[in-house]
Amino acid sequence: MIDRREILAEAERLTLLPNVVEKDYVLGWMLAGIYAHPDISGSWVFKGGTCLKKCWFETYRFSEDLDFTLTDAAHLDGTFLKRVFGEVGQWIYDRTGIEIPADKQNFDIYQNPRGTISCEGKISYLGPVSPRSGGWPRIKLDLTADERLVLPPVEVAVYHPYSDAPEGGFTARAYAYEEVFAEKTRALAERTRPRDLYDVINLFRNEEARPTSTVMIDVLKQKCEHKGIDLPTLVALEPHRETLAGSWSNMLKHQLPSLPPWESFWDGLPAFFDWLAGGQAPVVPAAYVGGQGETVLRERALRLPIAPARQAHVEVIRFAAANRLLVELDYRDVEGQRTTRIVEPYSLRQTQAGDIILHTHDIGKNAHRGLRLDRIEGARVTNRSFTPRHQIELTPTGPVAVAPSTARAPSTATRSTSGLFGTARPARAPVRRSPARLSASGPTYVIQCPICQKKFNRKSYDTRLNAHKNDWGGQCSGRTGYLVDTRY
Repeated sequence: MIDRREILAEAERLTLLPNVVEKDYVLGWMLAGIYAHPDISGSWVFKGGTCLKKCWFETYRFSEDLDFTLTDAAHLDGTFLKRVFGEVGQWIYDRTGIEIPADKQNFDIYQNPRGTISCEGKISYLGPVSPRSGGWPRIKLDLTADERLVLPPVEVAVYHPYSDAPEGGFTARAYAYEEVFAEKTRALAERTRPRDLYDVINLFRNEEARPTSTVMIDVLKQKCEHKGIDLPTLVALEPHRETLAGSWSNMLKHQLPSLPPWESFWDGLPAFFDWLAGGQAPVVPAAYVGGQGETVLRERALRLPIAPARQAHVEVIRFAAANRLLVELDYRDVEGQRTTRIVEPYSLRQTQAGDIILHTHDIGKNAHRGLRLDRIEGARVTNRSFTPRHQIELTPTGPVAVAPSTARAPSTATRSTSGLFGTARPARAPVRRSPARLSASGPTYVIQCPICQKKFNRKSYDTRLNAHKNDWGGQCSGRTGYLVDTRY
């Protein structure tokens, strides 16, 4: 188990409560244990808000629950779950020291509104900063077999930015990005919770990861038909407006470094529903043209050679950018004078001389300002939203690359070597089918390059693109593409 000081340092860096960061740490190891267990790793598909945070976008709201769709309904059995999670808890304890006792695990099997069974589990734990007296913190599991999986699950790396991450990390079998987006939209229509509104608009704003509306509406229709509900519309959500506003703070404040105004998300719904109905997506502004030789810094885990306090400032700025909020900066200029500036944050870049520059639009000056990161002495998110005038380059470039998921043995990085989960053996290589057989069966996935718009047909769901020539003879470097159509 990592030291208590690491949790406290991460909480300070992210400006969050230590118990929130600790839960994120435990969630990572819980996922590792689940996908190391041979009885469930091939048939549990990770989804929901925690999936967005741990698998797709690390600069996202922190979440508390683990949601899974089970492709084997027989797993919704209390005796089975108690055995499996007793073993998962022991596996995690052996590797980390996190205490997850079997006698503090509870599984409630119940009949859901559709007349089938689901399960709510509660897993208690003691981590690096958990109080040693009083109640134990808990993770909630939401398990159901009553979901329609429209797209094939994908294998995605779990984001675990802690020092005890195993070499090579660990992965989860998760919903495809397009399916997570559609599921969140369906949830917004069905339960109208603030976190669903936050998720839908945040995903819509991330234009580099945005699927085409035709794919989105196809997946969403199947989701809604399965649940027996109408497609969501702005008119249908309007009666819930005041309820969303009233519960916005209570449901989201503890999951975010700073709570954005709910109006900025509600006001994003008209553009979202227009796009969903086949209208024009909002125009993506061009990136700011900086100095020659500048390198954009937007890695998934952005660790810079700077003091921890300034790293915390960077996280505040990145959060503000992702949520389209102005940020207030304490800045010391070249003459040593300290000023307070309110800016729109756009891009973090390193110059050829090695300086790290934050490109902003200064509200007071109404002009671009490039601010040296080593002169920023304070950063605070405001509750004032802005409409981007440049492309925002402070968040990662779309969702991380994924690989098609198959029911498989866990990798040696996560498989037990003590015999708890069976005899250790190397991970099996995915089965490869011949091209002739591939072309004769299964769906075809059409993946489009976001730069040149060239399309590629794939028989497996894989959005990674190699370097390729575009239709005009130019060259596009390797990157992540986007699903635009599924043909059967």
